[in-house]
Amino acid sequence: MEFQRNITLSNSLDELPRLKEVVDAASQAAGFGELVTNQMNLVVEEAVVNVIDYGYPAGAQGDIQVRATLDDGILTFVLIDRGVPFDPTTREPVDTTLPAEERPIGGLGIFMMQSLMDSIDYERIDEQNVLTLRKKIKR
Repeated sequence: MEFQRNITLSNSLDELPRLKEVVDAASQAAGFGELVTNQMNLVVEEAVVNVIDYGYPAGAQGDIQVRATLDDGILTFVLIDRGVPFDPTTREPVDTTLPAEERPIGGLGIFMMQSLMDSIDYERIDEQNVLTLRKKIKR
């Protein structure tokens, strides 16, 4: 294991700077430049914000575990929460060919995750959402 970092965030937007520190450190360990590091921050933040906004009932406290690992040329982010079950991998792809005013609201964050990551997997384990995002390191 070349890099490993685990943090637990409360479901608050105030936690995003702590998240960025972990993503930046993981991206640096992977040797990513500024562009890919920014993409990783965008993807992981989008996933965490979705949990904050939709995973827990309004006003309810909840945690989001974030595990970042770099192993065997793959940077992996695993997000675990006890929010309502939601599998982003089953969402219909957003039709980006439609003008913005004709597209239904939502889904662009998931589209972005799918576009920028090499794989996205979801499981529901022990009443927890487990979202795994992977990015291969191209050397």
